Amino acid sequence: MFPFKRRERVNVQNNTLYYRYSTESSTEEDMNEMSRLLRTLCRSSNSDIIFLCIGSDRSTGDSYGPFVGTMLKEQNFPFHVFGTIAKPVHALNLKVVLEEIHHQFRNPIIFGVDACLGDNHQIGSIILKDGPLTPGYAINNLLPAVGNYHLKGIVNYLDRDYPINSLNSTRLDTVMNLAKTTATILLRST
Repeated sequence: MFPFKRRERVNVQNNTLYYRYSTESSTEEDMNEMSRLLRTLCRSSNSDIIFLCIGSDRSTGDSYGPFVGTMLKEQNFPFHVFGTIAKPVHALNLKVVLEEIHHQFRNPIIFGVDACLGDNHQIGSIILKDGPLTPGYAINNLLPAVGNYHLKGIVNYLDRDYPINSLNSTRLDTVMNLAKTTATILLRST
């Protein structure tokens, strides 16, 4: 049973943003609400908006971010997008890309987009939170924290003994559906 039917938004004591969308149980209205929330976040600042789509094209589960970036670029998304299937942002170049972003833009608002591993019942969820995400956390490959906000797509369960196997054995269909849904939400936010 999916424990968080439909949508769940939690505002904690310090107004922390948390929104969860499930490809299994959420509705079209839930998708539109997440888009409205993103639109509000993007319009609340005069800074440049960056979507940093992190992942590798060499691992099925880790390709969620680059697929989202590719889909956004193909649809002429009006914000800056870093990380596509053709030019992925991954563990080997993340620091350089972050330096490039901060050199090119003054105080940008960065939305990190990355794959995530979770529990079986969470697969297919998209989570929007404020604050940075830490790429590589699940596989113990800690990289620099990224973003003022972040979107995580839960692509598979976390095998605590062999977390890299969870990413490599992820179904491409799961990744593609999550990427399409995420891109649709982002495109509707403009």
